[in-house]
Amino acid sequence: QVQLVESGGGLVQAGGSLRLSCAASGIIFSITAMAWYRQAPGKQRELVAIITGGNSTNYASSVKGRFTISRDNAKNTVYLQMNSLKPEDTAVYYCYANIRLNDYWGQGTQVTVSS
Repeated sequence: QVQLVESGGGLVQAGGSLRLSCAASGIIFSITAMAWYRQAPGKQRELVAIITGGNSTNYASSVKGRFTISRDNAKNTVYLQMNSLKPEDTAVYYCYANIRLNDYWGQGTQVTVSS
């Protein structure tokens, strides 16, 4: 059974930092591409960052240079380091994996950036 469990969200002032974690189980983590998405109120869910099993990364233009996605295969965990946070980064952040054409999502973690 695949499980993705996020943690690390919270309330932070603009310019601050947060690190999100997503612990995965039930998958061969080391070869699985992992991603972070976010959904702000009234908006569609959008891709924030993705990291492949080979550690290639890609970012949404809105977060490039501020956010860093990384993974620790020994801990089956993917991280999202978020720096220089802006109020427009406020959203629920979701961990995502696609495994054998099936989509798996975490429960989400709220990030709120105050101005």
